[in-house]
Amino acid sequence: MYAIIGAGPMGLCTARQLHKYGIDFVGFELHADVGGLWDIDNPHSTMYDSAHLISSKGTTQFTEFPMRDEVAPYPHHGEMRRYFRDYAEHFGLYAHYQFNTRVVAIQRLDKGWKLISEYDGVQREWLFDGVLMANGTLHTPNQPALPGTFTGELMHSSDYRSAAVFDSKRVLVIGCGNSACDIAVDAVHRAASVDLSVRRGYYFLPKFTLGRPTDTLGGAIKLPRPFKQFLDGLLVRALVGKPSQYGLPDPDYKLYESHPVMNSLVLHYLGHGDIKARRDIVKVEGLQVTFSNGEQAEYDLILQGTGYKLDYPFIDRAHLNWPSNAGAPQLYLNVFHPEYDNLFMLGMVEASGLGWQGRAEQAELVALVIRQQQQGSAAAKRFRALVQARSAQRLDGGYSYLQLERMAYYVHKDSYRKSVKQHITELQQNLQPITPSPSKESHDACRQS
Repeated sequence: MYAIIGAGPMGLCTARQLHKYGIDFVGFELHADVGGLWDIDNPHSTMYDSAHLISSKGTTQFTEFPMRDEVAPYPHHGEMRRYFRDYAEHFGLYAHYQFNTRVVAIQRLDKGWKLISEYDGVQREWLFDGVLMANGTLHTPNQPALPGTFTGELMHSSDYRSAAVFDSKRVLVIGCGNSACDIAVDAVHRAASVDLSVRRGYYFLPKFTLGRPTDTLGGAIKLPRPFKQFLDGLLVRALVGKPSQYGLPDPDYKLYESHPVMNSLVLHYLGHGDIKARRDIVKVEGLQVTFSNGEQAEYDLILQGTGYKLDYPFIDRAHLNWPSNAGAPQLYLNVFHPEYDNLFMLGMVEASGLGWQGRAEQAELVALVIRQQQQGSAAAKRFRALVQARSAQRLDGGYSYLQLERMAYYVHKDSYRKSVKQHITELQQNLQPITPSPSKESHDACRQS
């Protein structure tokens, strides 16, 4: 019996694959329903009212469960919540989850793992053969200290819900990722003023090009990496110009070496003066902020769009092969532990265009590894040896990704999916017949108290 932690998109497709391959499991979800952060009613969600998918539905959806035709190319978060609930219902996943249940701790045993859960204040202990961690990467805010004391209102994008919070205020948004830009755009029509503090340059892509979602264009012809970076860079320059033309710093790296910003409006508002570009903050005193170019301004509210950090509070970091000087656990394919063959990290992967289908393939590979382990096959032994030899390998496709913590688990989509699919093909060979899916009795059997 295996444990899955989380019922967001990654947890659900993991549950789907284990169910598909006849592997007994119990899922644990902190909220009362599926969807993870895409359920804005989830108290632990970091969603905001105006949020939409930043990649198009066609490049993001699960292949075996397409979104409805009437859903917009970039769906609202409410549509996404409905999509994940429909997915869970369609594949019969609800019955496998313990909802409103917190995973308090995972402890390694001589054989398997002890999981301690908490429901309604009551703790229970479970024994599992293995654990699949799919609790997401966007739930613990990265909120660096300001250089000084701010006496106005300070918040992180994870706490943001509605643009009403900006009414008649002088607003400074720190950061220029997708959420920071979305929120700055939200603030334009409610705030007295909106400034955007940016430390480094970003590439900006419009959501639509020639009437189609930009991420659906190209790809039919595989180009050498340097030529693709050069050609696509010229296209971006032709479509939106240089960031410095809007008052922002230009990137000092090549396209695709960091995640681009998919936003069609932030440059529009910068160009119209509704958002003012500011440099990095060097000093904060009261309501006054001083920037690296010497400019100063006063603000009533500072919102930090400074991203998130990896956090797995229920397990000792020593179990994750996570060196203190590394931005993320060192795992083969960002999933497989070099020492433990029964602990799997699901969803700790980012790549332009990977989508949920790429993550579903990741989950299918894990399910196949477990099946082959259960059979005690030679294929399982070969894969384990490969994991031990390649745990430090990164499938970057030759791209020089920025040395940032948020990029520590970034991969090249095509290289990653090619490797995952190759392993899937190898491990699908010589599988024994799939056993029936788990029963309630088998769930109860793994619970100690």
